[in-house]
Amino acid sequence: MEFEGKVAVITGAASGIGRAVATEMARRNARALALVDMGEAIDGAAASVNEVAGRKVAYAYRGDTTDEAFRSSVFDSISSQFGSVSMCVPAAGITRDDLSVRIDKITGKARIYAVERFRQVVEVNLVAPVYWALEMIGRIAEDRAARGLKRWQPSEGMQGAIVFIGSVSSQGNRGQISYASTKAGLEGAAATIMKEAVFHGVRCGLIHPGFTDTPMVRAMGDDYINKQILPFTQLGRLIRPEEIADAICFMLANSAVSGELWADAGWHPPA
Repeated sequence: MEFEGKVAVITGAASGIGRAVATEMARRNARALALVDMGEAIDGAAASVNEVAGRKVAYAYRGDTTDEAFRSSVFDSISSQFGSVSMCVPAAGITRDDLSVRIDKITGKARIYAVERFRQVVEVNLVAPVYWALEMIGRIAEDRAARGLKRWQPSEGMQGAIVFIGSVSSQGNRGQISYASTKAGLEGAAATIMKEAVFHGVRCGLIHPGFTDTPMVRAMGDDYINKQILPFTQLGRLIRPEEIADAICFMLANSAVSGELWADAGWHPPA
């Protein structure tokens, strides 16, 4: 798929990987980008992408990615102005890290990871990304049906592409019971969507970034990064968001690419 003339939706676009993907898509002459995030920073992110592109290509949408009505409204808005969405990178995610079981030093009782926090991470990191992807696939399928088209044929060219954001933590990582579970869950979701969505001409892949220089990783603190991440990373530094964005755009553009891509900078977690 070429980027020129294409319309894309990117969640978690106010910072980190999502923002870097938006900037790279703009450089590759995408027609319009729906940038989605919860906070006011999304407005500044859109302005920054437009400045880099030298044209208005990014449009800010502020809201909760777990809200179905909001999701639908974003697709309605951007597609009514610029045409059908054919690229989706649902990059919004959160961490709520803690050990799955702790012993209270005073009472001696076990405290297990709060189920409410687990469910929150699942909703944001797993359920929401899947349904942003399905929203795009459903609209492409409806458009094809309205034109009397059934099973996609290679001669038509790809109709759409999705890249989910996994993580090296999908292999398991101490203190990340909820986060790691959601990122591993995306593997099954991506593999299933790929098998089903190709009927409509849509590809689906998954990238597993290593520790990237984003606000989420920086929030872990310099001490943790210097002791628990960098010593086990062959590259010897945090990955730049632009490096992951370049890999995501490669996955979107190259129709021969499916499955998973590891962009981990050689990080191997200690036992």
